[in-house]
Amino acid sequence: MVERILHAGRQTLTEYGYEGASTNRIAAAAGISPGSLYQYFPNKDAIVSAVLEGYSDALVSRVTAQLSGQFDKPAPVVVRTTFAALLDGLDVEPAFLRAVVEHGPRLDDGRTLRAFEHRIGELVLAYLTTHRAGLRPDVPLDAAVWMLVRMVEHLTVRYLLDRPPIPREQFLDELSRLALNYLRPAS
Repeated sequence: MVERILHAGRQTLTEYGYEGASTNRIAAAAGISPGSLYQYFPNKDAIVSAVLEGYSDALVSRVTAQLSGQFDKPAPVVVRTTFAALLDGLDVEPAFLRAVVEHGPRLDDGRTLRAFEHRIGELVLAYLTTHRAGLRPDVPLDAAVWMLVRMVEHLTVRYLLDRPPIPREQFLDELSRLALNYLRPAS
């Protein structure tokens, strides 16, 4: 039942946005009465928060799966394949991504987004720590992680929402180049 409600919440948020995603609409989309919905969730915000957490968890899992077992490969390969996994994960439902970007941060004071960035940041830090010798010696890892996570997140989301006339493969090449050049020691 919880999964039905969450699926309906995701659909309703995608179709109507946060303002139009009422508990009545979510209940109707789930095929249950509003009273039944309230047995599982106290209000709309609780449903939307659970939907956002599930979305974030799925993205982190996808990126983690891509990064796992790749630590021994050359940085350009790891960076590009990881960025491609993030891009693919975010591009599953563009209308839902738009709803998340436009409404998500204000729904839970940005907690879900910060948790996502933190979890991805931990993966990036682990990778950079194991490859410290190949990085700029002056780059503090905590600063590099913060910069990289937010740069990639922002550019990937904007690429998917704006749909600029840049082919996907070119976007991935350019994004990878930005990240790798930021970390590369000066020649």
